[in-house]
Amino acid sequence: MAIPATAKLHIMSDPEPFITIDGDYASGLLLLADHARNELPEGYGTLGLPKSEFRRHIAYDIGVEQVTRLIARQLDVPAVMCGFSRLLVDPNRGEDDPTLIRQLYDGAIISGNYPLPDRERELRLERWYRPYHRAVAIAVEKVADRCGMPPLIIAIHSFTPHMQGFDRPWHASLLWDTDDRAMRLLYDALTKDSGLNIGDNEPYDGALKGDTMYQHATVNGYPHVLIEIRQDLIAHQDGQAQWAGILANALDDINRRPDIHQQQKFGSRTHA
Repeated sequence: MAIPATAKLHIMSDPEPFITIDGDYASGLLLLADHARNELPEGYGTLGLPKSEFRRHIAYDIGVEQVTRLIARQLDVPAVMCGFSRLLVDPNRGEDDPTLIRQLYDGAIISGNYPLPDRERELRLERWYRPYHRAVAIAVEKVADRCGMPPLIIAIHSFTPHMQGFDRPWHASLLWDTDDRAMRLLYDALTKDSGLNIGDNEPYDGALKGDTMYQHATVNGYPHVLIEIRQDLIAHQDGQAQWAGILANALDDINRRPDIHQQQKFGSRTHA
């Protein structure tokens, strides 16, 4: 996969925990991007990794920030994006998840994360992880308040086309737990006369206790779906614009349906 030359490691004095994109909160739609950036605080160096590793999927979701910004602009809807690398602490995990702060990821040994004292773990949670989730919670509440209905929450991610010796043929995939309301509508919209290969809980399962969708959508009974786009398709501007257009059109139609904005608690397969 060709990765754009601009996908470099950014070492900042202190990256912001989140980036907020303003939009029409009354629209009822909120976009999230948990792995939008690959930035690290200055004092962490490269966590013991070569800088080139920060151009890979292990550090962030390639193309997602640009796609999220384009969709938000086209639909005039708000978004919250994570401002730090998932290798620092992964916001799309529960606090008790063993992969919250990875020590090994797709062949890369993250020596800067091992050993990890309890005080350092708590620092990363308090400085970056929790502020991001507070920002998401505030945005969710603001959308619900402004539109007067349960919001539709959409998370944008991307996946590497090859991993651990296996090809991943899907152009995109939809991840979900037990609430399939938005997923079914979006799946139908993306597959109808398009020729797209859309996965259903591929290459990952959407039932992940404590992840962003669980914390802010599942427990609240809000309609939601996590979209995974194959990274080689959105590694460059043309692909980003194409997929932003595809998703914006589909999401706009779904968001306009009054039946989608209902609060229903389906529970989670993580409790089965």
